Amino acid sequence: MAETATYTHGHHASVLRVHGQRTALNSAGFLLPHLKPHMKILDIGCGPGTITVDLATYVPEGHVTGLEMVGDVLSGARKLAESRGVKNIDFVTGDANTLAYADETFDVVFCHQVLQHVGDPIGILTEMKRVCKKGGIVAARESDYSVFMWYPELPGLKRWQDLYDKVARKNGGEPNAGRHLHVWARKAGFQDVDCTVSSWCFAKPEEVSWWSEAWQERILQPAFAKGAIDNGLATMEELEGISKVWREWGEDPYALISIPSAEVVCHKH
Repeated sequence: MAETATYTHGHHASVLRVHGQRTALNSAGFLLPHLKPHMKILDIGCGPGTITVDLATYVPEGHVTGLEMVGDVLSGARKLAESRGVKNIDFVTGDANTLAYADETFDVVFCHQVLQHVGDPIGILTEMKRVCKKGGIVAARESDYSVFMWYPELPGLKRWQDLYDKVARKNGGEPNAGRHLHVWARKAGFQDVDCTVSSWCFAKPEEVSWWSEAWQERILQPAFAKGAIDNGLATMEELEGISKVWREWGEDPYALISIPSAEVVCHKH
């Protein structure tokens, strides 16, 4: 089965800049204690590869494969690995709905902020389970857009939150994936599921600035704007207004945003 959902964010430079700030430590910290030097890891939806390359340093005797549906993104991922001298890694194009690997190929199968954007998250978790070895781990981390917290509480940001929810659902995804993640894992056949929650918090001036600038752009880019306008959810004038609200938020000296994510470590027995 091919992917049925449309990726809400797209792959504009403003999106990749934000994704490029993700590391194994700030985005996969819940998984790191389970890693052993010899492990073979599959990172699904790896994007620019910043987490993937980091994970490879935790398994120096093993290997990491980064899988991404949009092949154009992988050139940057390969350059990053080369620049850091990481050799136990490769990047491939593929669809997580039908993974091109035999049963029990990997010790760890991981995805980060992927399941919220797909049409069949349980199906993908089932595929992840299939290619994971017995005794191995399937791990995932997903945010929950309805519980983002920010200061100052500008009304325009609530409108952005509501609009994002509607556009993401029209695209076939589940923007509040975090609260569903442990249920999806059990419906995929896992009986042994460890659940945790962690949060990114952006409050330093440089962090606030890049998040603000990114969303000033992202709200106006075709990947998001087309879905909002074509479905009658917003006008371009309104999107431009929301972009200005993100700028206003970023200019506040006390600006803060917190983004919670649920995490699961699923043990395959």
